[in-house]
Amino acid sequence: MNETTNKKPTLFLIDGNNYVYRAFYAIRNLSNSKGFPTNAIYGFTAMLLKLFRESRPDYIAVIFDSKSVSRSEAYQDYKAHRQPMPDALSPQIPYIKDIIQAFSIPVILMEGLEADDIIGALATRYSKEGFSVTIVSGDKDMMQVVSENVLMLDTMKDKVYGIEQVKEYFGVEPAKVVEILGLMGDTSDNIPGVPGIGEKTARNLIMEFGSIDGVLANIPKIKNARIRESLEKNAPLAKLSRDLATFESGIEVEFDLEAARYKEPDKLRLRDIFKECEFLKLIQELDIREIKSEVELHLVQDMAGLETMAAKLKEAGCFSFSIEPASDAAETGALTAEIAGISFCCDPGESYYLPVNKFMPLEVFEVFGKLASLFGEKQINKVGHDIKSAILMLSRKGIILKGVGCDTMVASYVLNPSKRSHQLVDIARDYLDKDLLPLKDITGSGKSAISFDAAPVEKAMDYSCQRACAIFDLSRILLDSIKEDGFEKLFCGMEMPLTEVLAAMEKRGVLIDLKAMREISQELESLMSISEDRIYGLAGEKFNINSPKQIQYILFEKLNLPKGRKTKNGHSTDADVLANLALNYELPAEILGYRTISKLKTTYVDALPMLVNPATGRIHTSYNQTVTATGRLSSSNPNLQNIPIRTEEGRRIRRAFIAPTGCLIISADYSQIELRILAHLSDDQRLIEIFRKDEDIHNRTAAEIFGVMPELVNGEMRRQAKVINFGILYGMSPFGLSKELGISQPLAKAYIDKYFAEFEGVRTYIDSLVHGARRDGYVTTLFDRRRYIPDINSPNFAVRQFAERTAINTPVQGTAADLIKLAMINIENNLKQGNYSAGLIMQVHDELVFDVPAIEKDAIIKMIRKEMEGVIELKVPLKVDIHSRRNWDEAH
Repeated sequence: MNETTNKKPTLFLIDGNNYVYRAFYAIRNLSNSKGFPTNAIYGFTAMLLKLFRESRPDYIAVIFDSKSVSRSEAYQDYKAHRQPMPDALSPQIPYIKDIIQAFSIPVILMEGLEADDIIGALATRYSKEGFSVTIVSGDKDMMQVVSENVLMLDTMKDKVYGIEQVKEYFGVEPAKVVEILGLMGDTSDNIPGVPGIGEKTARNLIMEFGSIDGVLANIPKIKNARIRESLEKNAPLAKLSRDLATFESGIEVEFDLEAARYKEPDKLRLRDIFKECEFLKLIQELDIREIKSEVELHLVQDMAGLETMAAKLKEAGCFSFSIEPASDAAETGALTAEIAGISFCCDPGESYYLPVNKFMPLEVFEVFGKLASLFGEKQINKVGHDIKSAILMLSRKGIILKGVGCDTMVASYVLNPSKRSHQLVDIARDYLDKDLLPLKDITGSGKSAISFDAAPVEKAMDYSCQRACAIFDLSRILLDSIKEDGFEKLFCGMEMPLTEVLAAMEKRGVLIDLKAMREISQELESLMSISEDRIYGLAGEKFNINSPKQIQYILFEKLNLPKGRKTKNGHSTDADVLANLALNYELPAEILGYRTISKLKTTYVDALPMLVNPATGRIHTSYNQTVTATGRLSSSNPNLQNIPIRTEEGRRIRRAFIAPTGCLIISADYSQIELRILAHLSDDQRLIEIFRKDEDIHNRTAAEIFGVMPELVNGEMRRQAKVINFGILYGMSPFGLSKELGISQPLAKAYIDKYFAEFEGVRTYIDSLVHGARRDGYVTTLFDRRRYIPDINSPNFAVRQFAERTAINTPVQGTAADLIKLAMINIENNLKQGNYSAGLIMQVHDELVFDVPAIEKDAIIKMIRKEMEGVIELKVPLKVDIHSRRNWDEAH
């Protein structure tokens, strides 16, 4: 062994149980996207990798515990009080052992022997045979084995213990560590020790008298009367404790040294485990991605090449494609982005790249004519990533995309909406183990960045063809998973058709009154100026109102107002803190008002006119289909879903959203849809009865909770009942309700208890939701949309409570989102079939907004009501409020 050098062979013995538990508690709340806990698996694996990287052992083994027969016989309470393995840890153990085996490391476990004894025996044996032995553990008991050839390594603390380090820690040489342990005991193993003697006292006694025997022989010399008395009474316990702490290092252990020799890991097996656990960084670190197969690339440079490619794609009957915008479409928007190139794939080993920008202007016209025929053929199945953007970019060239079978971005989202990213580069890494070329490798970054259409065509081809091939491969995997998990109806019947609806909405855009926006901006500027003067007067000086640091000084140092939550930058001045202070002080209230006006002005009033498309005169927001975990749509660039509706300033902004000449804005808003869905899902008969009789749900809830006749419910009672109704939907606690209503927690709890007493079905339903989430790791909507709740069994109370609230709310909120999506699809189909000029232009949570020619108003309203209220049959009727006016605010 290593005869060519004087270096001793190294043997590393890992204390398996010790590291599994330490990893579990060191890393909190880590799980894969399906909710399976992975914290211990990750921590243990990271430790192994660190060990390989820094120590490069020649031989290595992992030792696990079995119950010690001899210690249990000697002391029946040995380890008796140890807590059972946490529920979140036990399912991780098989994975950890699989990983150990994949690293070609032997696992040693012997019935009747603890890991400590086995490690002690092996360390003693091989240190005598010329090995340098390292015990990998954080257990101080292991220090008793340390010698000239045996070290203890705590990788989590980056600490190595040799003889001198043990002396520094315990004050004695390693052989006498058990003497100290015998006196002080060990609570983790339930070794009793001597009552009243802690580590410091034990250390001092052994340093003075050399051993437990020496201490017991010199009890009269001990000055502390309490310690003397305890030692006299518990001398046998001290000796027993020492015996329990002493390793049985003389035992025979069957150990195949050659099997422990360090070997290359089984990368395929590790990759499979890491994929399931979603350890993407570890896959990268070990470079165990799938070997990339060679793909034959074809550069289409002329019309003949285009004809050949088109014929091949049509013959295949299915192809994937990737459209590359000339510049960043995320910044410019798909509606204005120019197409630099398009790649195609109809065979995993072959891909074509069509650099549109390299053709002559007249040829470009011909190119798009040929592509229109190809993309417009409904019988050819097309696969893409972010199909909505493709529809919009192609539409600018007069191309209508038909026959789309799969959008891999949407498919990834349907499979797991909680996934952190559905970008192509991320899902290719997750599902294909492939690293796609990043865009910056083609365009560069920073000041030296170039546009995609300026990049060398070979680089552009590599980038784009990689994407087209990945999309082709992903579509098969994702569609198989969708079928296997029962998501076909959700994917094919809702999410894919919705993509076209959203593209049409974005293309139509929204008309705003620029003159009105300028007037609002001037008025808000005046209000801000007045507010500034008031703030400076109340503060007694001028300061930067937008600086949290300066606000801290004014409020908490100069004016000495009560301090709220502390942050690393001082005391918080966020909205919650200012709102609490505003109850008693004028300045915080004024600052809050100023912030509100300033945000409206900068975010909407000044920003929206800048986003008007000069070609259409409209704002074209982007509707994000794959962002929220609940299934709701979100809006960006600009966000039209967060314009305030309750403030006068917010309503004025909505008033600037107008219909073109001869048209009206129609707003169709579901009435209390989430509460109606709750009634259906919970099957609470009282709740169902209220909606069937078309009663005021908040008025009726107030009557039940406050114990009065419905006609005696006043406005404040109804307001509080409304907060309670929606608070129940979001799993609100008594603390949350007390804060929301400004009442005591006991009273808030009494309100919640009263609600559940009146609506018992809701209580039963909520309990079943939480129970099901704990059992399955996820909850579903009425349309089988699934949301994984990885923290539902977290040992952390706050984390677990948040997960429970998520489990309660998601089925209701998600079902509401699904209903409005179906309604959008049905309405859009009706608009097309009826050849109407009206169009859907906005979706804001439970509201749909339309541009409608005045002549079509009555027919459109009738159709909207029919489709929205009849989208699905529930146990309670769906109700839609529909209004038409010249602007959005008045129509709401």
